[in-house]
Amino acid sequence: MSKVQGGMKCVKYLLFVFNFIFWLSGLLVLAVGLWLRFDPETVKLLTDDRAPDTFFIAVYILLGAGGLMMIVGFFGCFGAVRESQCLLASFFACLMIIFGAEIAAGVFGFINKEQIVEEVQKFYSSSIADATNSNGTGIALIYHNTLNCCGGSSSDVSNELCAEAPPDTQDCLSAITDFFNEKLHIIGYIGIGVAGVMIIGMIFSMVLCCAIRNSREVI
Repeated sequence: MSKVQGGMKCVKYLLFVFNFIFWLSGLLVLAVGLWLRFDPETVKLLTDDRAPDTFFIAVYILLGAGGLMMIVGFFGCFGAVRESQCLLASFFACLMIIFGAEIAAGVFGFINKEQIVEEVQKFYSSSIADATNSNGTGIALIYHNTLNCCGGSSSDVSNELCAEAPPDTQDCLSAITDFFNEKLHIIGYIGIGVAGVMIIGMIFSMVLCCAIRNSREVI
């Protein structure tokens, strides 16, 4: 027999629906993380061994969060159906941990946003400076073809590589900034959305947990 009645029964089913949505959100976060990690354009730009890996660190955090959300969402659904005070309390604690980790990841991304862009710009500029060998020229051309840009450096090599580019072509340093800002904004928007969902889940789980405890005290 159900331990909660009346309005708390509604909270129980709302929590179950929430956890299912939370599980789907975890799946979405995981999918976006995989897309960012294996996006052909991003892979081309950062595939070289000397390329900076700060951007991929943020992506790996996103992948970990998505996988953890799916696991926690599943146990949250189970706890709501079983009306288990222990599982619901564990679910609340897991949400708190994920929420804290997400805040930490958000702060890390915000602080290092400029650093990520600057590292990629330096990598591109160094490939231009090293364009006397085929490897450096190949990296520069990958950036030119992927971002539809050219130049950004005043070197003679850069001028030679961009000799046939249209006059209105965007310089690569600006293109790199726009490209990675767009990707980082996607991560930021997803983080804000997930944080809002987690706050609702923590409220529902604590209300239901308290209702189950009160019902046991009455019995």
